[in-house]
Amino acid sequence: MFKSILVPFDGSPNAEKALDKAMEVARLTEAALTILTVYRHHSMLEASLSMVRPNDPGNLDDIMSAHATEVADYAKKHAIEAGFSRVRAFVKSGPTSRTIVKFAKEHDNDLIVIGSRGMGSMEGYLLGSVSHKVTGLSEVPVLVV
Repeated sequence: MFKSILVPFDGSPNAEKALDKAMEVARLTEAALTILTVYRHHSMLEASLSMVRPNDPGNLDDIMSAHATEVADYAKKHAIEAGFSRVRAFVKSGPTSRTIVKFAKEHDNDLIVIGSRGMGSMEGYLLGSVSHKVTGLSEVPVLVV
């Protein structure tokens, strides 16, 4: 039925539930798991604010990328420990919902399993959650957990 399942993962409790549900579906269908962590690219102005932090002078994008990599690696390790050998993890930068949908299309994922609420900002409450936007933009089925 499904050959490749995409799990957008931000480390939130609902993302953990989505990963567990995706593993359940993958077991039944013998599908491969793909984990995607998306972080938001910051403008030069936002990045320049990191210069006022003398104890942490790193570039904000580099810090966000490193954190996203840790989150993706955690999810991949969790899946491997649960017995999955066909699991890959990716980190991308960009607008979250559109990046998820574009990634699914580019990687031929035929199901997206996503948490109902993640670690988004107030923007998510005002404009609609990432999961809601993904369901509206995706050409493949989306299971919201």
